[in-house]
Amino acid sequence: MPRNKSGSANGGIIGKLNEASFGKCEVSSKTSSGTFTATNPGTRAGQVLIVSGGGGSGSLSGGGAGGAKVFSSLPIPSSGVAVTIGGGGAGPCGSPSANGVSTSFGSTSTTGGGKGGLEASAPTPSLAAGSPGGSGGGGGLIDQPGVPSGTVIAGGTGVCGEGNPGGQIPGNPGGAGGGGGAGAAGQNGQSPFLPGGCGEADGGAGIDVTPFFGASPQPFYLSNETGKGNTACGTFAGGGGSGGLQNWAMQAGEGGTGGGGNGAAGTFPGGAGTAYSGRANSGGGGGAGDAAGSPKGSGGSGIVIVKELNKASGVWSMQSQFQAKSQGTWPEIGFDLDYLVVAGGGAGGVRGGGGGAGGYRASGYGPSPLQGSALFLKPGDHSITIGGGATGTNNQPDINKGSNSSFSTITSTGGGGGLSGATAGCGSSACAAGGSGGGGGAPTGSGPHGPGGSGNTPPTSPAQGNDGGAGSQRSGGGGGGATAAGGGGSPNGNAGAGGAGATNNINNSCTAYAGGGGGAVAPNGPSGSAGSGGSGGGGAGVKASGNCSGFNGNSGSANTGGGGGAASAGPNGTGGTGGSGGSGIVIVRGPSAVTFSVAPGTNSTATHPGGDKLATFTVSGTLTVS
Repeated sequence: MPRNKSGSANGGIIGKLNEASFGKCEVSSKTSSGTFTATNPGTRAGQVLIVSGGGGSGSLSGGGAGGAKVFSSLPIPSSGVAVTIGGGGAGPCGSPSANGVSTSFGSTSTTGGGKGGLEASAPTPSLAAGSPGGSGGGGGLIDQPGVPSGTVIAGGTGVCGEGNPGGQIPGNPGGAGGGGGAGAAGQNGQSPFLPGGCGEADGGAGIDVTPFFGASPQPFYLSNETGKGNTACGTFAGGGGSGGLQNWAMQAGEGGTGGGGNGAAGTFPGGAGTAYSGRANSGGGGGAGDAAGSPKGSGGSGIVIVKELNKASGVWSMQSQFQAKSQGTWPEIGFDLDYLVVAGGGAGGVRGGGGGAGGYRASGYGPSPLQGSALFLKPGDHSITIGGGATGTNNQPDINKGSNSSFSTITSTGGGGGLSGATAGCGSSACAAGGSGGGGGAPTGSGPHGPGGSGNTPPTSPAQGNDGGAGSQRSGGGGGGATAAGGGGSPNGNAGAGGAGATNNINNSCTAYAGGGGGAVAPNGPSGSAGSGGSGGGGAGVKASGNCSGFNGNSGSANTGGGGGAASAGPNGTGGTGGSGGSGIVIVRGPSAVTFSVAPGTNSTATHPGGDKLATFTVSGTLTVS
């Protein structure tokens, strides 16, 4: 047998051997500006958390957290990536606060947190509004002559996929709002001068990134230390708490987990408390000072965390390849793809509950508690199924469930149908289970009424939906939505609203999906109103009036997975038609190196302004990845 002329023992492969090991997916952090260089020489991409600086607190209002987002795959060239760590916004005593500063990893960045609002006075109470940012700052204090009673001041808005709004002020006289966090909105202010008010408004919670980067111990995870922001292992970007004044019975708000600073609560005069700044390298919002003159808390600086995704480079011997493959360290050729998979919504019931939203599953670009991990897909053809919304009927016993949507290993379950007032056939809550559950029925007499269907059925993690609201005599419950359960019907009152859906900007358009359908009010019944549809395409329920036949429920919006609204019925028992559920949708996003093609042509592809590729499916078909 001829020998390899090079004389090397590399299995016949000519060329220099690359002796660098693959290593594992190293996780490291960057807490100051500079250049990130991969630990493993084969690394070409990384999963990256980018957290910007938190906003400074305002006049008794908490600062918003810095924008925080996990990017499934960003390029890491061998020369390294320029990193800028954004600082926290200042919250100095006696001067305006500042927004947090943006953090960037190469050309990709998030948004600095919004500062808390000022103390408002006539004629410009709007100055109390919190500033927008990655998460918005809380609304500032209103307790001034000339400001109309009941004036509501909003907290700052958050950036979709990065954070949430700050808490609003409910009216004059009022407290101040907590800063928004990456995982939840800041609490609304509570007036200490009104019954039941204590003034306390906590900052919104941050996001837990341990599902992406591993659980403790990690050297860059922050411990919970007094005076250094409210933290929990693996959480980042919590909002700042509001300030208070003890002799006004105005309690200080706590910072949101993820580095949000606690607010101060002193006594007036002369008893200033202590406000805590957001934790360094957490992106936490600053905790507010109090009315006794304590300094305001500043926002915490940002951070970058990188999990290296290794790719082989160079020439490898057969022995090295065999060893790497047996150890599971040999990389496969493919791409990490983000996804949004929404199932079809359930139909509304007759004289009953709203349809449940189709299951919502996503790997990013939406509310952080609902983010799963990106999918690794090899080149080739991949089938995608778009679930249809259930068709509404006027047959009271029917339970009409939406159909499933699927992409690779991800399946979202169709929404549960709303229960009807009649109990014949399948009239139990078990029949109304689905991605989100359908709402409970509304019998006209003394017949049974009960809970809505269960959401997140079958269970997924993160959860794909919520329960439907309970029905009541003459008022149906709302269908569940992606982020909230359906509202319950009230006896001789309002029907339940559909549960809210989730916003997602995977296609660079912040759109709500998977809202529940609203419940209906029985004829000649209560003076209340029908339930509204949940944000994200949920159809509204209806209420019949007069001696007429039933009214039809409103359908859920197409390609949102929204649940259908429930129908009412006339006094002669003639039923209206329940609103149909909205059809589902699948959107896939990949790095610039990937190429997408779709079939049939009614589906579409596009290129994101940043270079990422997008494929949108509104009907079932095939995605070709290359």
